[in-house]
Amino acid sequence: MRTHSANPAEVNRRWFVVDAAEQPLGRVASQIASVLRGKHTPLYTPHVDTGDFVVVINADKVKLTGGKLDKKFAYKHSGYPGGFRQESYRSIMDRKPEFAIEKAVKGMLPKSPLGRQMHTKLKVYAGPQHPHTAQKPQALKF
Repeated sequence: MRTHSANPAEVNRRWFVVDAAEQPLGRVASQIASVLRGKHTPLYTPHVDTGDFVVVINADKVKLTGGKLDKKFAYKHSGYPGGFRQESYRSIMDRKPEFAIEKAVKGMLPKSPLGRQMHTKLKVYAGPQHPHTAQKPQALKF
């Protein structure tokens, strides 16, 4: 018996829509990362992108528990002296709520060109509307 290794030509991509309203950020992000990698399919191969597209709606209603809105920060550095910046998740959720889910999911994907390719299949929207109705996405429940 031989182990089957998938190739990109035989991957059939589907579209899923996830409603993130009133769900904890980490739990929904880990489930989304699993679908983006393709771990929910029997065709899963670690070195091939076998995942599906995921559309996340209601990103502005995702929950951060335990006071993380004020205690958790996103950090970045410009590369110049004094270029370190930090921003609390409360201000991130006010300014751009999609960023919180994108950052959480990106941290759970591989740090390689394959992981960056998987990240492009994630579409996040703050409200309940999305422009991907033509792809007929299926609801994904956790």
